[in-house]
Amino acid sequence: MWLCIAVFLLWMRSGGCSEKANTSELIEYTAADFYEKLHSGKMMFIYFEHHVSPTISLFLVELEKSADALQDYGVLVGKVNCNKELVQAYCTEERERHTAFLFRAGKEFLGFDLDTVFDVNSIVSEVLFAILREEVKYVHTDTDLLAMEKAARGKKDIVLGYVRSLGTQEHRSMMETAYVYGSKYQFILITGGPVLKHLGVDELSHSSQVWFLHCRAHSGLTTSLSSERCPLTRMRKPLSTLSLHSFLQLMEAPLVSEVYDDPSSVQPPQFPYQLTPQVFLFSRPATKQQDLDTATTLAWRLRGLALLVLVHRQSPAVKTSGEYNAAYRLPEKSSEVKYLTLHDHDEVLELFTNQEEEDEEEDEGWLEDEEVDSHFTKLDDEIAASVYENRGNFPDMDSITQLTSDNFHTAVTQSSLTVALFYLKWDAVSMAFLNSFIEVSERLADSEVQMSTVDCGEWTDLCAAQPGRSLPIPFQPITAFPSVLLLRPQESARHYRGMLGSEALHRFIMLSHPDSPVLLSTKEEVTSFLQEVPHPELAGYNPDRVLGLFKTQAHAGVPLFTEAAKSLRGEVLTALLTHGLAEKWAGEHAVVLPAVLVFPSWRTRTPPSTLPVSTSAEELLSHIHSALLHPLPELTVENLPSFLSLGKALLLLFVGEEEDEIGRRQNQALVEEMRGVVELGGVRMQRYLACWIHLGRTPAGMSVLGAYLGSMPPLPALVLSHLPSGCEIYQYPPNTPILASSVLQWLQRIEDGAESAAGMLGEDSWPPAVEFLDFLKIMDMQEPDSAQQQTPEEEEEEEEEEEGNKEEDEVVEKAADSSRSSPDNNPHSEL
Repeated sequence: MWLCIAVFLLWMRSGGCSEKANTSELIEYTAADFYEKLHSGKMMFIYFEHHVSPTISLFLVELEKSADALQDYGVLVGKVNCNKELVQAYCTEERERHTAFLFRAGKEFLGFDLDTVFDVNSIVSEVLFAILREEVKYVHTDTDLLAMEKAARGKKDIVLGYVRSLGTQEHRSMMETAYVYGSKYQFILITGGPVLKHLGVDELSHSSQVWFLHCRAHSGLTTSLSSERCPLTRMRKPLSTLSLHSFLQLMEAPLVSEVYDDPSSVQPPQFPYQLTPQVFLFSRPATKQQDLDTATTLAWRLRGLALLVLVHRQSPAVKTSGEYNAAYRLPEKSSEVKYLTLHDHDEVLELFTNQEEEDEEEDEGWLEDEEVDSHFTKLDDEIAASVYENRGNFPDMDSITQLTSDNFHTAVTQSSLTVALFYLKWDAVSMAFLNSFIEVSERLADSEVQMSTVDCGEWTDLCAAQPGRSLPIPFQPITAFPSVLLLRPQESARHYRGMLGSEALHRFIMLSHPDSPVLLSTKEEVTSFLQEVPHPELAGYNPDRVLGLFKTQAHAGVPLFTEAAKSLRGEVLTALLTHGLAEKWAGEHAVVLPAVLVFPSWRTRTPPSTLPVSTSAEELLSHIHSALLHPLPELTVENLPSFLSLGKALLLLFVGEEEDEIGRRQNQALVEEMRGVVELGGVRMQRYLACWIHLGRTPAGMSVLGAYLGSMPPLPALVLSHLPSGCEIYQYPPNTPILASSVLQWLQRIEDGAESAAGMLGEDSWPPAVEFLDFLKIMDMQEPDSAQQQTPEEEEEEEEEEEGNKEEDEVVEKAADSSRSSPDNNPHSEL
């Protein structure tokens, strides 16, 4: 009996209970231990601890969990407490507090921002991805994949994995498998992009997927791989380390097995194929080769679904009736063989496809739970890949002021203009734009502009604060990232809504620097405003200008013009001219006061547009925007959104790049003909926006034109699209001269319904991928106090109680106002 008790205790101490939690402590290295392991050449994943915040505390728990997993791959995991031990270069710099390091071959190999290694899956996947960075390739386009297939031809098969985002369980499974099988197969990783179309995957797909590309010549293959593409097989099961291992084992199975026994006598598949169905086809001596070819073709279609066995009927052991030409056996359900008479081999595929769909239905609930997450992880993968490749090189932010809840008001008050970037470290677009933002800050280092950033993952109370509450901030809560705001003391914030590039942002800041409107008091100042740029760095750029003329500053139209000017700040230069100088200038130019003059940048030789003073700032803004609009604008990537926002149908001319002077003149003549369409059409053309795209200056237009019509037509091409009444796309007859009168007749036929559409916008109309969620609000809802769900009865009781205690609350609040030392608690103050 005592022996049994002793054995039981030893079993418990040795971890006999499989569900026992991991209670081991994270290995803490001394400085001497660290240097000893480093010089031994061991791979180490180390965090240098300075102080323990709630965020760091959570990271350390996940780091401890990853220790056992990474130990299997020869990676030591631990931490160095910088409060006890000093490791030069890692315990002295501020940036190291938010970075964990991978050491390899006695030196630092890569640094990981803690935002990218936030749980055990992300830690293991990121570390293995770094170790295998030369072995695991990344492709974006089908051309990239084709090049990889050609390189692997005859040498290695390819395992191609699509994961929704890096750092997930699926990404970890791919990396763990690549670590084991990397010498046998070529592993390729994709997170999205055009290559998905070749693979037949919807870009909105919620699930990760794996394909096996048969690029190595197999001895059992009876058909030659004559195509330039390697045959591929998709893994049907959800991506996990175990399912991927089983899938690779199945890919090593013979394509077709030949037997001379009756199917009922054939053994069920053995390890590692024991969970795979069997399909039997029968062969006769007279058609042996044809039957083998048929079996091979079907085996390729069943690859990954079932094992195919060819049964030779000439054997006396085959007892199956001649009326059957196929049979199958399903795993685990029974060893019984079911016989079929097939008229088409597609019936076999339907049998196993239906079974596959039943299995997939079991996972639908899981997919619905992750639907929202899949939208937010769906980013342009070129951006995500770029950010990932540079994840260890966090940009130098010495030229930028980092705003917090503590220094925000002081910093904004002390600068005449503060440009603030609100970003998230785990958002790929934010991190990509951060580099452009830093580039602009370096260009403005000697100016009065203060460039600053707010990390909304760290300072949620600042990003989510309501104006006039706990923090008297001049902007609404930030819910879209990245966001750029221009802040001035005692003024509301101005949003930057332009392109996320350094040039566009720099131009916007420079145009925002002058007052809006600028008060002009001399003739020289008027001349300078109309003819010169406000800053030398804007040389070569001719901005739009708007000038307001009023007899006095007390005129009722001045506040309206001033409000409109502030809305145009950063996009248009505005100025105000009053009193005698305004009357003299108006007299010289035959202008009746009061008036607003609009000088579009495209209008160089003609007089400005003269607008009357409107009854509201909104109406005046509308008139100014209309006056600034080019009658025949050239579309670019930058200005396309503003033109689409007008809601007009696009009459769009595509012209090619000129090879010589003759080509340039031809394109110019086409543009002039389109201008004639606008002039000749008069009022009826107001429903259309006539415009043109130069494919040499805007190569993206080729993709647009190809998407419109399904293929690239001969140039020039004229199309009508984005009709307010529908999604049809009409093409002006190709090889027909583009003449103003002919184009107007063509438009009339379209309006009469006499023209057939050449294409449809359909799903390519570029709507938002998903309704944006306020993640800060969600965080509030997930807090303990707000996470409790209430029934309607409880909510009603709570409302009655609040109304009943309203007077008491007001008394208490007034009493508290006299003694409270801080404003109302912010919902994110605990963060």
